[in-house]
Amino acid sequence: MTELRLVELSASTIVAVNTMSLKPGQEQYLAPTSYAVAGAVVNPTTAWQRVVLDGDEVVGFVSANFDPEAPQEHFRSVLWRINVDADDQGRGVGRFAVDGLLAEARERGIDHVDVIYEAGEEGPEAFFRRVGFTPTGETEFGEVVAEIRL
Repeated sequence: MTELRLVELSASTIVAVNTMSLKPGQEQYLAPTSYAVAGAVVNPTTAWQRVVLDGDEVVGFVSANFDPEAPQEHFRSVLWRINVDADDQGRGVGRFAVDGLLAEARERGIDHVDVIYEAGEEGPEAFFRRVGFTPTGETEFGEVVAEIRL
């Protein structure tokens, strides 16, 4: 592994992001990447989307939103999506992406970042707990809301 780096999502990286593979069972917990990309088009001033590169290879994607005006607290600073290619999972790519997101939140003067996810055996809960998210409640749809305090 060379040195990982975060870059803005761009025309040159979007195809690779859209074709990243998942491990069996993960697809039920992750909406298509195009949903996250569309969010940036709808909310260009609040969306924060980065690609994780290992050298020139796309190995991960992270999408977040910073909107201090959002009506619900857990949408004001939220990790919407994190995706690491199946072949690159387990080697620190996801943690690197979350660390980059937390650095961005600190730079903006934000005191926490939330994440919303569906609980389940093959789901992302174990990862979110490992990187420091603590469950704080549920949405009206039964999804878990968790946060990292900065």
